Amino acid sequence: MIKSDVISASNDARVKALRADYAALGEHLDRRGIDIDAIKAKVASYGVAVPSWGVGTGGTRFARFPGAGEPRDIFDKLSDCGVIQQLTRATPSVSLHIPWDAQPAADLNSKAEEVGLTFDAMNSNTFQDQDGQAHSYKFGSLSHTDAATRQQAVEHNIACIELGQQIGSKALTIWVGDGSNFPGQTNFTRQFERYLEAAGQVYAKLPNDWTLLSEHKMYEPAFYSTVVQDWGTNLLIAQQLGPQAKCLVDLGHHAPNVNIEMIVARLTQFGKLGGFHFNDSKYGDDDLDTGSIDPYRLFLVFNELVEAEANPDFNPMHMLDQSHNVTDPIESLMVSATEVQRAYAQAQLVDRAALEGFQNDNDALMATTLLKQGFRTDVEPILAMARLENGGAIDPVAAYRVSGYRAQVAQVRPAVIGAGGGIV
Repeated sequence: MIKSDVISASNDARVKALRADYAALGEHLDRRGIDIDAIKAKVASYGVAVPSWGVGTGGTRFARFPGAGEPRDIFDKLSDCGVIQQLTRATPSVSLHIPWDAQPAADLNSKAEEVGLTFDAMNSNTFQDQDGQAHSYKFGSLSHTDAATRQQAVEHNIACIELGQQIGSKALTIWVGDGSNFPGQTNFTRQFERYLEAAGQVYAKLPNDWTLLSEHKMYEPAFYSTVVQDWGTNLLIAQQLGPQAKCLVDLGHHAPNVNIEMIVARLTQFGKLGGFHFNDSKYGDDDLDTGSIDPYRLFLVFNELVEAEANPDFNPMHMLDQSHNVTDPIESLMVSATEVQRAYAQAQLVDRAALEGFQNDNDALMATTLLKQGFRTDVEPILAMARLENGGAIDPVAAYRVSGYRAQVAQVRPAVIGAGGGIV
């Protein structure tokens, strides 16, 4: 972890300017009838989970270029995630990926307590083969034509639930790469029936207070068809399995130019929005840093989420899901967590009553102008003040770089030479 005096020194150099900026923004928002301290309180209580795999260097289908101080195991990953939370105060939980992160529950709990974290949703892995695995997932997992392969995938998901129970998780996320790469390769209907039957076996093992999150993706690694290809199929799965099954939306898993905020509204309307994987994209499932390409879309998604907050039962899970190929993963995750908080804060500034009035009057110009007013407001002083008051860093990246954390861990973590492609 980073020494507290490093954070204090970084904050001392910036706190005077921050207080002036916060006061100025407070006056501006007050003229709009908005209490800046109320927005700050909401931001301070908002958190997004970080994925354990996100603190390692990612890769493309062509290559992976590991950085210095790559985490060796889940315990190194938790240390890195602890630093992210220490500086941003926005990432209180970690989402594990099994079997990559499989370790005794007692050891996981001990390390999490040491670095001040809790555990978010469990993520199963039936999209790649593991050492010693009896049956291959080359042609599918939960939807495979072979019953023994399907059963192997079912048992793996159940094992994820069992470990998750011991570490305080409350959800299982299932994403499969099942599909086909050629026309005629598979029967669409029978393949989906096999998936539903296998997923139903997993669902039957859910504890009463757990949620099963199914995640859709339009393509990759199956490029002609995927079993869970869009939000409509995802919704069918959630409705078929039962009330504890909900849909997970990854911002990069859609066709180009799809209206994701409308999907959010639809799933929310029918009580089936279970969570998000936040990232950004230019061409496809790029897994770029959140808000790096289209911050307005991120804001529009949060505009729907903030409107839904009026429902006390509305509580979707939020997680970052990115591949850091050319940046320090810790820095990228800190920036992305801040961008998610930024979109949340900006959406809080929208005058809901005024927006509804413009919508009812069919005043398209004023409705969209009102949204842009929230988006264009610089809420950075709110975010920074929330971090400061929660014990974090006013400027997380600056404090991290001054701390020398990356160089320190590089001294004890062996250098990794990577030639292969693929994610961590």
